[in-house]
Amino acid sequence: MENEALLEKFSMLADEHNHPELRVYLDDQLITDIAELIYELPEQADLIFNNLSLTRAAAAFRILDFPLQEEVIRNQPAAKVAELLNELPADDRAAFLGELPSEAVKELIKLLTPEERKITLSLLGYPETSVGRIMTPDYIAVLEEWSVKQVLDYIREHGKDSETIDVIYVVDDKGKLMDDFRIREFLLVSPDTQVHTLMDDRFVALHANDDQEEAIQTFRVENRVALPVIDDQGILLGIVTIDDMLWIANEEHTEDIQKIGGTEALDEPYLDMPLLKLVKKRVGWLVVLFIGEMLTATAMGFFEDEIAKAVVLALFVPLIISSGGNSGSQASTLIIQAMALGEISIADWWRVMRREILSGLMLGGILGLIGFMRILLWNSLFHTYGEHTFLIGTTVGFSLVGVVLWGTLSGSMLPLLLKRLGADPATSSAPFVATLVDVTGLLIYFSVAYALMQGILL
Repeated sequence: MENEALLEKFSMLADEHNHPELRVYLDDQLITDIAELIYELPEQADLIFNNLSLTRAAAAFRILDFPLQEEVIRNQPAAKVAELLNELPADDRAAFLGELPSEAVKELIKLLTPEERKITLSLLGYPETSVGRIMTPDYIAVLEEWSVKQVLDYIREHGKDSETIDVIYVVDDKGKLMDDFRIREFLLVSPDTQVHTLMDDRFVALHANDDQEEAIQTFRVENRVALPVIDDQGILLGIVTIDDMLWIANEEHTEDIQKIGGTEALDEPYLDMPLLKLVKKRVGWLVVLFIGEMLTATAMGFFEDEIAKAVVLALFVPLIISSGGNSGSQASTLIIQAMALGEISIADWWRVMRREILSGLMLGGILGLIGFMRILLWNSLFHTYGEHTFLIGTTVGFSLVGVVLWGTLSGSMLPLLLKRLGADPATSSAPFVATLVDVTGLLIYFSVAYALMQGILL
């Protein structure tokens, strides 16, 4: 733990059972330091939460990982759990409950006040990966006929209950979103100014059923700290803030990295996941890839006669297939990341293909030249490949051009194809692309060898 002084002081006060001083001390610490202390001493989580004020306990709880949140709730008495859940922001509460089994959710929902229960059930009613699931109903909305003075008075009265007061939303008498303003726009004009005179009707809003990944792109493009969420009729339902988006973006990025690595996304921290569950997450893709690699043996069996006539060809099989797999893995990783950042879309497929054809030819040419030169050099030093060294080097060189070109095309087009079919592009993982290119790379290699060596070595 970085803050060793906090750990030592806490341990001393806990050992002395000096709870009054412990409460004062903990309430003076940063929330992030409190969370770090809980991670360092999970067995003391109950003591820490029992000696925090309710507001700070909720603030610490909301930034913990789910397994630790679940442990805290399980070990607290019902009265303390009720206080904690009711104090949590609605979006954080819904996010926590959404991870629990349905039976546990039913029991915890009973601990909420009628108003908080209604809000929570409303949020839980949206699809798990939708914007509606992470929005909060705690925002400041004003009417267009108000004056700036009325707006500021309203903010002073109700602002403490809002998730943020950086952005103020204008609605009509039916709750339909009309515009939004940064608070500085109200602070820099006369108090007598009417809100409707400042409106330009230019605002960006998310829909409650939008996918969270799409919302991340909108936040990135608009550079906002909060965005409103509306329904089909344009009624303002809530807002989504940047802290929630950062959390979702981190989860999405982690999930994509795991899929790119050739495994199912882990829904728990690595060390907290039961071993059998971890194996189950990994074995599926490994079996698929293993079966796919079996086709490599099939492909080599198809060219068994050629290999028997020119055994030297078998020496370069690992070189050929690894080069193709590496180029394909590179391309798929670049394209998946570019799609995640919104840099390219399905409509850009031809531009991507054109760039990858040129890239593949240049990369393959570089590797082919290196392979060709290596064969000539090795033969000059050790007389390894005999009188047909130049022909063997040419075969390997041209094969590398073809295999690397095919690898870059496969790696770049597969994520776009999966996206077009409605699948997750991240499932076109590097191991999957490498396996695909291994098999087809052998076909390219032996086809080039047969074309160049027919009548000479074959």
